[in-house]
Amino acid sequence: MLTADVGRGTFRLRHATRADLPAIVQLLADDALGAGREAGQDMEPYERAFDAIDADPRHLLVVGELVPHGEAAGAVVATFQLSFLPGISRHGAWRSQIEGVRVATSLRSLGLGKLMVEWAIDESRRRGCALLQLTTHKSRGAAHRFYERLGFEASHEGMKLDL
Repeated sequence: MLTADVGRGTFRLRHATRADLPAIVQLLADDALGAGREAGQDMEPYERAFDAIDADPRHLLVVGELVPHGEAAGAVVATFQLSFLPGISRHGAWRSQIEGVRVATSLRSLGLGKLMVEWAIDESRRRGCALLQLTTHKSRGAAHRFYERLGFEASHEGMKLDL
């Protein structure tokens, strides 16, 4: 998918496997919002979700590994999900949606998030999508600035309903 030298080693994006789920859940839980939503004690719901994502080529669950120089593998330090959605609007255009973008706290500001989102943009274009969309919580000011630096615009007000 993507390989890049980032100084501390090689950052490598790849498709997630079931074995990556504990690391993914930990990344999702590693902030104030995620800590209240994610719980890795019972992995069965995450495994069901993984199986559904993995079985559908319109959904990608991606992890980023940081591989130290001279090593063959490294720890999972980042993740995101990229989904491809058909639509009627915009003349039947496809769109992609990126969510769950996370980088380990200790590795932020190294450019890993930028590499991941740029890869997602390129993959979305490659698949013929007319736009890439995302939502980010109103309290995540740093995330808003990050996405704006990558060219995203806060063009809509998003809403959610917990069910």
